[in-house]
Amino acid sequence: MALTDTVTIIGGGLAGSEAAWQLAERGVSVRLYEMRPKRRTPVHKSGDLAELVCSNSLKSLDESSAAGALKYELATLGSYLLHCAFSTRVAAGGALAVDRDAFGRLVTRNLEAHEGIELIREEFTSLPALVVAQSPGIIATGPLTSSSFEAQLVGLLKRKSLAFYDAAAPIVDADSLDLERLFFQSRYDKSGADYLNAPLTRKEYDALIEELVKGERTLPRSFETAELFQACQPIEEVARSGHDTLRYGALKPVGLKDPRTNQRPWAVVQLRPENNNQTAYNLVGFQTNLTFGEQKRIFRLIPGFEKAVFFRYGVMHRNTFIDSPQVLDEGFALRGAPSLRFAGQITGTEGYVEAIASGLFAALATYAQLQDMKPALLPEETVLGSLFAYATDPANTNYQPMHVNYGIVKPLAKTVRRKNERYEAYSLRSRISIEAFRKRNSFLSFLPSYEVPLLLP
Repeated sequence: MALTDTVTIIGGGLAGSEAAWQLAERGVSVRLYEMRPKRRTPVHKSGDLAELVCSNSLKSLDESSAAGALKYELATLGSYLLHCAFSTRVAAGGALAVDRDAFGRLVTRNLEAHEGIELIREEFTSLPALVVAQSPGIIATGPLTSSSFEAQLVGLLKRKSLAFYDAAAPIVDADSLDLERLFFQSRYDKSGADYLNAPLTRKEYDALIEELVKGERTLPRSFETAELFQACQPIEEVARSGHDTLRYGALKPVGLKDPRTNQRPWAVVQLRPENNNQTAYNLVGFQTNLTFGEQKRIFRLIPGFEKAVFFRYGVMHRNTFIDSPQVLDEGFALRGAPSLRFAGQITGTEGYVEAIASGLFAALATYAQLQDMKPALLPEETVLGSLFAYATDPANTNYQPMHVNYGIVKPLAKTVRRKNERYEAYSLRSRISIEAFRKRNSFLSFLPSYEVPLLLP
């Protein structure tokens, strides 16, 4: 292929936006299709590129965690959207959270202004023609792929796309909360008091669980937990799985102490700020499929929420992903159509930062192909390389969406039994490996990297 070929990117979410920027910065002409705002989805609120529709958190910055290691890897590779995330960061303890509106506006403004990117606000309808012409393309339509484009995918893949469901958490007006019943603190006092906490007594916790279990949902009763992606269960489904499950999960009180009692509460509802002004808060872990009326009634049982006003209620939406291990090669190209790649959550690489990462990788692989070179595969010693190996391993016959985690990384050469020490060893190996990868593949002309402000010294 000639370097002057135009790359078509379908989908302007996190993966598509990252891929578009990476290619355009390398002098490649990009045609980016985004159907919003002409055609909306059940959960998007704007026409901004890279709009975040669930949480506003991009997870931990702790360098010993898999999420923190992933950010280091992306910074080393020059991720543009990671830079945008730090530019619009809001306080969230040890996590990287953003002002979602500011983040979307920043990405949109800069991609619209880039001379190498043609942004087309239409739904892409010519997938068969793109495949026949063997034109370079990246499909990054995300978990909310439209039904019409999904039909094109079914025709292309000769099999039905897999589907799972997840939910977006509600956002509450800070002024409507009774702050005398809440307290500011991050777990173990890491990075200041960035979270707002609603402590629950045993009696209050029991009452909340009882109402969550019997609350009216927007989907019929036949919709059961087997259909739900395990990492994004609605809170009522988690409550239904066991009375104390939430107390050891999203509502766990560890690392927190109620200043009024100087004791650890029985359970805690944590609230993460949606913006730097802290005028709105996201209920951490409260993704839900409850009806709007039930959300208002049940969530007002939380101490301090008696008069809560919700800027956004939680919503349930359908998510689509392909059977990546069976249809994609290790460079995320479609088997039988090597000029066409997939990126983002449609591949089952689940999570905001993982979507950004797969968009970056798809762009690098496409760029290498345009230069008539093989894609530079990320080493499995990196958390990102491990995730991509998992997502493209044909032996994986029961594929489910996956976040980066140390459970799927290549084992250490020497066994380290202490979990903390093992995670630190994984993280160190990841940093060494990604830096060596960048040096070995200098032909990819990596964008300038910047230091990720990790928490540990």
